[in-house]
Parts: sequence; C-alpha cells; structure tokens
Amino acid sequence: MPNIEGAKKRVRSNKRKEVINTYITSSMKTAIKKLEKDVREGNVEEASKSLNVAIQRVDKAKKRGLVHQNKAARVKSRLTKLKNSMK
Repeated sequence: MPNIEGAKKRVRSNKRKEVINTYITSSMKTAIKKLEKDVREGNVEEASKSLNVAIQRVDKAKKRGLVHQNKAARVKSRLTKLKNSMK
C-alpha cells in the first residue's frame, strides 16, 4: 500500500479508469462478435447496423488509447470486407 497521499490518489483513480477502460474494450469486442453473428445468419439489415456500431466502438477505443491506431484500422477494414462479402 502506498503511504504518500498522491500515490493513494493514483490508486483510486486507476481503479476508476480500469473499470471504464474494461467496459469500452468489452463493448467493442461484443459489437464485433454481434456483426460476425449477423453475417453468419445472413441478416443484411442487421449487419449494416452492427457494422456502424462496431466501427464506432473501435474508434472510441482507439481515441482512448486502448487499441493502437493500426489495429483499429485493420479491424475496421476486416469488418467492412466481411459485411460486403454478404452481397
């Protein structure tokens, strides 16, 4: 346990940030899985909506620094190709 007041505050703030970062990362992964499921089932309309949501979640994770910008671009590209392969 930290003894210095500033270090104690960092522990508290890191806990709060961890919860938020975990939520953003897991919601991104969930959105990606939902898109993949919609593509497998052949729901074109649902896949279009899911693609938009997934891209938003990936961008938010990138903005927060949770995902590297190259990974975010790669994931968005793969998801778009996956959705476009339905046609």
